[in-house]
Amino acid sequence: MSMKSKLGNAAANTAVTHDPRWARIIARDRTVDGQFWYSVSTTGIYCRPSCASKLANPKNVRLHETLEQARETGFRPCKRCHPEGLSPEAQSATVIAQACRLIEQSAITPSLNQLANAADLSPSHFHRLFKSITGLTPHAYAAARRTARVRKQLSTGQTVTEAIYDAGFNSNGRFYENSHAMLGMTPTQFRAGGFNEEIRFAIGQCSLGAILVASSLRGVASILIGDDPEALARDLQDRFPKAKLIGGDADYESRVARVVGFVEAPRLGLDLPLDVRGTAFQQRVWQALREIPSGKTATYSDIARKIGAPKSTRAVAGACAANAIALAIPCHRVIRNDGALSGYRWGVERKRVLLEREGSQA
Repeated sequence: MSMKSKLGNAAANTAVTHDPRWARIIARDRTVDGQFWYSVSTTGIYCRPSCASKLANPKNVRLHETLEQARETGFRPCKRCHPEGLSPEAQSATVIAQACRLIEQSAITPSLNQLANAADLSPSHFHRLFKSITGLTPHAYAAARRTARVRKQLSTGQTVTEAIYDAGFNSNGRFYENSHAMLGMTPTQFRAGGFNEEIRFAIGQCSLGAILVASSLRGVASILIGDDPEALARDLQDRFPKAKLIGGDADYESRVARVVGFVEAPRLGLDLPLDVRGTAFQQRVWQALREIPSGKTATYSDIARKIGAPKSTRAVAGACAANAIALAIPCHRVIRNDGALSGYRWGVERKRVLLEREGSQA
């Protein structure tokens, strides 16, 4: 090879490796699929950025802003990533979206075999794919949709029995077995808008600021942290607008003292009965958070994998943000994949302090 050719190849190699798009190819970043393509001279193919094939030598790579430019190389489209159509991930997402619509539109929940047949997949493959994309099994997703229908129908004034059967439950008994986990209260209370549910609460002070602890008859339903005690009380009122809030209980203030003690000395632990209210997916995420030991952290991706839904990282982050029971459900122990502290409902600085204290006392 002539010196001129060597210099030309070196320049091309440098141009690719210094292009920010090359980092996206290395990361196999699905979020930039459709924004650019790349071709590989040694294999004679062109690919989408997320292609899972073995990473090419950058000196053999050319970047293309449009699909037409990639085609003009005369190379063939990669058979693994299918750069000219929907990616395999997008195709899978479309299949599962159709299955979700089928579940939502059916008066009687379709069986796993029926859903798999509609998707033209084997039941085992369909089950794995559904869980990896939605974070729930088809059965759990159907149950969540039935719960949503019950909540909606109870809110419109239907009787409890009518709402249960109209939502697709085959019997009162099956519904009542899990009614509190679904609604956070009895169906009759929910139908009345949570009227007269008793919520005891107290507000204290700790090194992180004001702290509010509130409990239903089942357990702690909220732990809120902030700068303004009155704002915390308003937040509690917004969460339970028709409940009967009971404050100023000297006995209950001992529970706040336990939470404050945990803030100052995490090694004490915080074992409290909880009244956890959320969707089926949120509850799975929150349970995974409770299994992170004090002094340890996990990434959003770690949690997604732990609950068997590796593609649901964003949904995991959303569930962390929706957590209203600080400390007892330790969303402060979840960090970004790069190790940075991401947003925290009660402030990133509070998150930093909690992690530093747990790390030093582990």
